[in-house]
Amino acid sequence: MSAIEKSIESKLEERENSGNYRILKPENGLIDFCSNDYLGFAQSSILKASIDGEINSISIILNGSTGSRLLTGNSAYIEELEKQIAAIHHCEAGLIFNSGYDANLGLFSSLPQRGDTIITDELIHASIIDGGRLSYANKYTFKHNDLNSLEDKLKQARGNCYVVVESIYSMDGDASPLADILNITEKYKAALIVDEAHAVGVYKYGLIDQTLNNRIFARIVTFGKAMGCHGAIVLGSDLLRNYLINFARSFIYTTAPPMHHFASIKMAYKHLADADKEILALRNKISLFKRKVVSNSEHPLISSDSAIQCIVLKSNGKAKALALNLQSSGFDVRPILSPTVPTGSERVRICLHSFNTENDIILLTENINKFINA
Repeated sequence: MSAIEKSIESKLEERENSGNYRILKPENGLIDFCSNDYLGFAQSSILKASIDGEINSISIILNGSTGSRLLTGNSAYIEELEKQIAAIHHCEAGLIFNSGYDANLGLFSSLPQRGDTIITDELIHASIIDGGRLSYANKYTFKHNDLNSLEDKLKQARGNCYVVVESIYSMDGDASPLADILNITEKYKAALIVDEAHAVGVYKYGLIDQTLNNRIFARIVTFGKAMGCHGAIVLGSDLLRNYLINFARSFIYTTAPPMHHFASIKMAYKHLADADKEILALRNKISLFKRKVVSNSEHPLISSDSAIQCIVLKSNGKAKALALNLQSSGFDVRPILSPTVPTGSERVRICLHSFNTENDIILLTENINKFINA
């Protein structure tokens, strides 16, 4: 074994010994309380049929896009779709990226410059952290949803300042106080950027309402969660769109997705326009879960009105044990372990869906309560 291979093996052993070793798992046939398919779009036969119909209506469809969008991978169809999505979200313009990760990497690596400042909530997604690292800007984090901590960091900012939050946080499920954060960022002439990945669909078109819309510099909407397809769009001004086309490397230097990708996004938005029944069903399932599950100081349920509900177990061992218990009872629930979350906040993360039955939720909470009370 070479020195490089020994180094790799040592790192893997270190991760395994700490209880954080990751493996890929195939589908398991368990009841879904794990996926981001909050409204059931990914499994919708109606949406699939509309996507098939849209594809059949387009005269020329290639198997692949044949190049980046700056070469041969662009089309009038894609640009019209970007305009339609921007209009739905009451924004001037948008640019579609291949994934949410690509969108955040492209935006945050290209927009802030050396000497500028990025201030993020401490629970911000890894893709935003990675993009910020590539920017060479000054970087600060503020305590989660803590306005005083944010203001302290804003006082230290230099150059152009960008404050970045998620509207719904992926690991806690709680919401960002967007109006209050906007008031503070505007006081310090900073630009606010909001990632709406886990809000769009669950809250129809997201948590940014029209009273806040024109005050937010940019937002990121991803399509691989409640929208049931794949990709993401950065929404903002025409000026921002043109800037990203010229400077966002994750957009410039990648092959564009095939047309099926864009047709899926277009039809998912049409499906969402008529999804009030699914959204109401999801809201009812969230309320049912919160009524039935036990929460105490030792194993608190993080306060959340979103589809993401988390029970804190405070150790990797306990989080794994509860997840295995639930999996053996037929429920697909996964533990979230440190270092993905801070040590002492390890948890099981339960994703609720419009298609989960009331009986499944009741049985799930009964198993959780039995474990917690044991």
